[in-house]
Amino acid sequence: MGSRRLLIFIVAYNAGRTLGEVLDRIPESVWAHGTRVLIIDDASQDRTFEVGLDYERRHPGRDIEVLFNPVNQGYGGNQKLGYQYAIERGFDAVALLHGDGQYAPEKLDQLVRPVLDGEADAVMGTRMVSPRAALSGGMPLYKLVGNRVLTWLQNRLLGTRMSEFHSGYRVYSVDALRQIPFDLDTSDFHFDTEILIQLLRKGFRIVELPIPVYYGDEICHVNGISYAFNVVRTTLASRVHDLGVLYQRKYDLRGPAEIYGLKLGYRSSHSMAIERVPAGSRVLDLGCGRGLLAAELARKGCTVHGVDDLDPGEAPGLAGFTRHDLDQGPPAVDLAGFDVVLLLDILEHLHSPEAFLTALRRLPGATRPKIVVSVPNVAFLPVRLRLLAGGFEYGREGILDLTHRRLFTVRSLERLLGQYGYRVEEVTAVPAPFPKALGDGWLGRALVRLNGLAILLAKGVFGYQLMATARALPTVAALLEHSRAASWGRRGDRSTGGADAPTAPG
Repeated sequence: MGSRRLLIFIVAYNAGRTLGEVLDRIPESVWAHGTRVLIIDDASQDRTFEVGLDYERRHPGRDIEVLFNPVNQGYGGNQKLGYQYAIERGFDAVALLHGDGQYAPEKLDQLVRPVLDGEADAVMGTRMVSPRAALSGGMPLYKLVGNRVLTWLQNRLLGTRMSEFHSGYRVYSVDALRQIPFDLDTSDFHFDTEILIQLLRKGFRIVELPIPVYYGDEICHVNGISYAFNVVRTTLASRVHDLGVLYQRKYDLRGPAEIYGLKLGYRSSHSMAIERVPAGSRVLDLGCGRGLLAAELARKGCTVHGVDDLDPGEAPGLAGFTRHDLDQGPPAVDLAGFDVVLLLDILEHLHSPEAFLTALRRLPGATRPKIVVSVPNVAFLPVRLRLLAGGFEYGREGILDLTHRRLFTVRSLERLLGQYGYRVEEVTAVPAPFPKALGDGWLGRALVRLNGLAILLAKGVFGYQLMATARALPTVAALLEHSRAASWGRRGDRSTGGADAPTAPG
C-alpha cells in the first residue's frame, strides 16, 4: 500500500449499541498504515456521538475523529460529507463502513487493497456470490429476491454485469470522487445507486469482492418499496438522459466523442443519411466533425470533402477538408462538383439558418446536388408532455441541446426550406436512438421499430428528428443569365459583342 492514505468513514445513526464493537473489529493491519477513522453521527437520538468520543479518548494511539450533524442529512447526505472530508484532507481512498455492524470490518484489508494499489477505482463488497450463503447469514428472503430482481434490471438497463448494486460496503478512490458530481445526488438511501451509475458512466474500474452476510437485530430505516421505486426511477433517468429528453446534470459525465458518436445498426439520422447517398457519389459534408460518417460513406465508394471549424485530425474517410466556421456562411466552393450536400444536425446550431441557406443557394452549381438536412423535432411527444408539465430543460445533447439556437417542427422546416428557395422532395421522421440510451440490444431495437410504426401515424408527433431532402431552385439572377445565354444562342448575328453578352450559364 506504500504511503497512500486511507480514510475509514463510518456512517452512524442510532448506532450507540454497536459502534464500539465495529471499531474493535477493524483489523490491526489496517490501523498500521496510518489510517484515520471518521465517524459522522447523523443527528442520532441515542448516545452514538458520546460512544464515538469515548472510544476516541480510550484509544489515544489511533487517529479517530467524531463529528455530529445537528440536522439529519439522510443516508446519502451523510456520505456526501464524508467524501468531501476525504477530498479536502487529501486522502487517497475512502472506505464506507456502517456503524450498525451489518458489514464485516474484518474484510477491510482485502477491500481497500485494490484501490490503494491502483488496481481499481472502486471496490464493491458483494453478498450475492452465493444466494444460499446470503440466506444462511440471515438475509430475509424478500430482501434477497428484491436485491436479485433490482440488480438484474439495472444490469439490463446499464449494460453491466454486476452481481449486486445494493451493498453499502464500498471503497472509493478519492481521485475518482473528485471527478463525479456526487454532491448533486440524492440524500436518500438510493444515493448508493446514483454514485455507482456515475462511476460507471465515467468508465472507472469497479471490482467486486465477496463479503460475509450478517443480519442481526439492527433496526432497518429503509422503506423497501420506496427504495425499489427510487432505484428503478433513477436508473431509468440515467438512460433517458442519453436520449436528450430529460436532462440530468448529475449524469452529464461523458465526453464529446461519446456524445456525438455515430448511431448505426438501426434506423437513425446517420443510417438514414447514408441510405440517401448513392454509391460512388461526390459528397460535401458540412459539419463533418471527426469524419466518422465520411468513413462509412467511403465504404460505399463515395468521395467526401469535409467542412468544419475544428480540424478532424486523421480522418481516412475524408478525401479533402476545409476548415471553416459555418456560422459565417457556407465555404466558397463550386457545388457543381458534388452530387450530395449533407447538412446533418447543423441548422439548429447556426445563428441564422436563413442567411446560411440563402448563401448556399447562391453558390455556383447550387442546383446540381441533392441536399440532405436533419434537425431535431421540438414537437416530439415526450417534449410536448414535458412542456405540458411545465418542463423545458436544456442539456448537453438531444432535442434541447444547450448549443441549439433554433427549434424545428415539420411545418417550420418545410417553410424554412420553401421560403428560402428550395424544392422539398421529402420530409420524414427519425425514431429516437433508444439503443444509445438503453444499450444496443433487443429492447432498444424493438423500441426503435415501435417508434417507426408510430411515425407512420404522425411523424410530427412521434419523430425524434426530422430529415429532409431538397434541391436548390435557381436564383433569379441565374435564371436571367440562362435567358441571356439561350437568347444569345438563338441570335442570327453573333458577331456583335457588348456589355450584355452572356457569360457561361451559372
